[in-house]
Amino acid sequence: MTTPFLLPPLRTTPQGTPRRVGVELEFADLDAPSAAACVHRLFGGTVAVENPHRCLVTGTRLGDFTVELDMRSAHSGKGGAAMLDPLRPLWGNIGSLVMPFEIAAPPVTVEQMPELEEMVARLRALGAAGTEASPLFAFGLHFNPEVARTDADYLLDSLKAFLLLAPWLRREIRVDVTRRLSGFIAAFPTPYAAKVVDPAYRPDLGGLIDDYLADNPTRNRELDLFPLFAHLDRDRLAAAMQDPHIRPRPTFHYRLPNARLSDPGWSLAADWNRWVTVERLAADRALLDGLGTDYRRAAEAQQLDGWAERVDALLAADPTLRNSTPGGAAGQDGAVDDSARDDSARQAD
Repeated sequence: MTTPFLLPPLRTTPQGTPRRVGVELEFADLDAPSAAACVHRLFGGTVAVENPHRCLVTGTRLGDFTVELDMRSAHSGKGGAAMLDPLRPLWGNIGSLVMPFEIAAPPVTVEQMPELEEMVARLRALGAAGTEASPLFAFGLHFNPEVARTDADYLLDSLKAFLLLAPWLRREIRVDVTRRLSGFIAAFPTPYAAKVVDPAYRPDLGGLIDDYLADNPTRNRELDLFPLFAHLDRDRLAAAMQDPHIRPRPTFHYRLPNARLSDPGWSLAADWNRWVTVERLAADRALLDGLGTDYRRAAEAQQLDGWAERVDALLAADPTLRNSTPGGAAGQDGAVDDSARDDSARQAD
């Protein structure tokens, strides 16, 4: 039985359009042209092979996809030295043993996300390997959901909810040990989390950004807010952080999930639904403040080791945080099932 994609409590952007989600998926054992061909068979469009390690699939019915080796030295960028170009294919072949290929999908609505689940199944059938396939792999799944609002209260409540659920998320996801050791998805410092989840902590947007930058001067967090803050206040971020890799966009950048393509029991939906739990908690101020008070007590007493079990109790007491909304079945108000896929996504390769 397929896992349905749950809908977040807020479903439109500040412009009133349906919220969309960017998805980035890392894998190995399948080259860029083969993965691009898989995307093309599913979604149409035109494949452009820029080099053996970077392909574009443009004009698909979902938008434009990029498939590339996630190692910048493997393909020439602007101003790259032409004298090094003959070596790039070798770098790419070596890098693919440890560095992942990545598919960056265009932003899609939650209703369209089952189509990306089909893409995962096709990649798996072609031999794509996930992070669990080797101790050398540290492959992730990134979700980039558009924000529903840009005011400080909404962004702060979302951050509070994530900080409160982070220990539970790490346990539920069973974050790959190589990914944990890589440092790319470091947990937020406990003193910072305890400060932010305090019900009395209500800074304006500038204060929220300043405090975040002071305690988290790195993109390498489980939930990276640099792209969002760069979109909202580019000058403030630039004054504190010079990083050419930050791309301003009105999205959260949720980086914690594993990319487990080799595991037939793994799905995009399960990890997406955990993010929806974050958004549902963020939408309940009373619950958020009560849990924040409990977290601060546990942190002060150095008793956070059992915090994931505290979250278990919360979810047991209020199952709507994890399940479809009351009365919502798959494909209805509470969730989206893959039965809504366009028939063209079902055809065999």
